[in-house]
Amino acid sequence: MDLPSEDDGLSRRQFVRAAVAAGGTAALSACLDSQEQESLAAPVGVTDPETLPDRQHAWNERLPKDSDGNVGRSSHHVFLTLSLTSDPDPDAREQVEMTLRNLERALEWGPDGVLFTLGYTPAYFDRFEGSLPDSVDLPEPEPITAITAESQVEIDESDAMLHLASDDPAVVLAVEEALFGERDSLNGSAIEAGLTPVFERTGRRTGFVGAGLPADRQTNLGGIPDGEPVPEEAPFFMGFRSGFSESQATENRVTIQDGPFAGGSTQHFESLELDLDIWFDDNDHEQRVARMFSPEHAREGSVGSVGEKLDSATGAKAVTDSIHEHAREDGAVGHAQKLARARDDGQPVLLRRDVNTTDGDVAGLHFLSLQRKMAEFTSVREAMLGEQFHQYGLGPRQPNGILQYIRLRLWGSYLLPPRSLRALPRPRP
Repeated sequence: MDLPSEDDGLSRRQFVRAAVAAGGTAALSACLDSQEQESLAAPVGVTDPETLPDRQHAWNERLPKDSDGNVGRSSHHVFLTLSLTSDPDPDAREQVEMTLRNLERALEWGPDGVLFTLGYTPAYFDRFEGSLPDSVDLPEPEPITAITAESQVEIDESDAMLHLASDDPAVVLAVEEALFGERDSLNGSAIEAGLTPVFERTGRRTGFVGAGLPADRQTNLGGIPDGEPVPEEAPFFMGFRSGFSESQATENRVTIQDGPFAGGSTQHFESLELDLDIWFDDNDHEQRVARMFSPEHAREGSVGSVGEKLDSATGAKAVTDSIHEHAREDGAVGHAQKLARARDDGQPVLLRRDVNTTDGDVAGLHFLSLQRKMAEFTSVREAMLGEQFHQYGLGPRQPNGILQYIRLRLWGSYLLPPRSLRALPRPRP
């Protein structure tokens, strides 16, 4: 996309989000100018990367918590799909590990600096003779396309995905430039060749999350009706809070426990376009609550304008037994209500870190989940489909959760190795 000018009438929040979406050296310079900085001012990183946890996905200790104790997310995100340009030999492995350690030395590990993970697709491991151990559940990605009839799904067949996250938009841009661009240093620390001797970028997606950010971006955006319906305090385009601690798996629950990749996790990533014209124009607030949470939530008024009444729990678990009654008598079932039926002994199995996106100038969501086994993600997604409610006339274009308001565009599966194996791992390390 083209880099905007601050003379275009954008707010500062709109401008920096657009700069992150545009990427590149010019976007970084413009972002620094908007912050009245001549250079990156992020906190310097740890002296020794060995002090960081072996779990790449161990972010929660560094992320902020809201007043209800829910773990938050960094504000700005870049997702880079990568393809190998050289063999994954010891030299390439050393280059990747050296680059990532230099990045950790350059910036604080956390939202004030940067958080990142590097995950590998089944296609990456297919190049090796050996297969992944039984302790790793990473089948070939098979999109569950029954979500909506309009879904046109691209499968990520690259080798890897690098996820960068920071509260500072200049940081994610500077890191990307240091890893793949013209910069040979970051925050005064040498990065040298970065990842370019080993990887090329084959895809770039961006995201953001936080109260006020979706509302700031809703004007003239595809998929959103006129009238700016997204509440100012909402952190997501659909108007409600997310990430309630009661409905999130712990980092330990999503961590592989056995085998050579113990300490790692599996990651699912998909991109969704949102039909917010229908979501806001065809439903009042009570109907949106019923579809997102449950009809009982709507009747009791237990959600509030953006979910502020829910504190740290959606309460969806308490209404799972009533779901067939709601389908039959209310003609609707809730998205959260369906997902709560796919827990393990009452406990969530997915740790979600999804963010809003305006890639392609359309309102959307990058859905990212971590789980110990990809089969656990599949069981949750099948619960989301709610096919058992078709008997009540609730097909995918009816009030069967939020199915009718989303269109699937990208689907990918990844192994996040432990930090000690993150540089071009072999399937049997």
